[in-house]
Amino acid sequence: MFLLWVCVSTPLVFAGSYLGFRAEKTDVPTKTNQIARFIPEQPFYADVPFTCLFGGILPFGSVCIELFFIMSALWLHQYFYMMGFLMAVLFILVATCSMVSIVMCYLQLCGEDHRWWWKSFWNCATAGVYLFLYSLWFLSSKLDLVGTLPIAVYLTYMSMISIAFGMLCGSVGFLSCLAFCQRIYGAVKVD
Repeated sequence: MFLLWVCVSTPLVFAGSYLGFRAEKTDVPTKTNQIARFIPEQPFYADVPFTCLFGGILPFGSVCIELFFIMSALWLHQYFYMMGFLMAVLFILVATCSMVSIVMCYLQLCGEDHRWWWKSFWNCATAGVYLFLYSLWFLSSKLDLVGTLPIAVYLTYMSMISIAFGMLCGSVGFLSCLAFCQRIYGAVKVD
């Protein structure tokens, strides 16, 4: 384990820091003020818990059927043959996360709320919460685990998978919102 850390992780850290410091900085298309702008009162459906609740259900819904087959292959020892369909579902997931995040960001910017960075991430990242809830349903209805140790192992693995899935969806949502905002504010003519 130590050899793996020394030979793989450490060189990758140094290579990443070298490439990160040499990368060009992200240009903002417009000039920002030093004083933050006043944000008017937002309606209840524009609050973070509400947008996250409905923003995460669409990316999860786009992969819900495929998740049943993947989890059956993982936990019920069934064969999974549909790798090409899995790639198509991954493209659908990326497109869904991108569109949901851009629409939510546009609605937020129309309400004069300029704090879109973390909201764009969390709107799609809550799909990981839905995945964990789905894994709890899968545990209670499909699996016949006996004892606390197999249940603890299952919940640990599924929580790690849910966190990774949420990070993937949130990253896609944030990067698509960043490109969207750079594009729309780059088109603004400032006199």
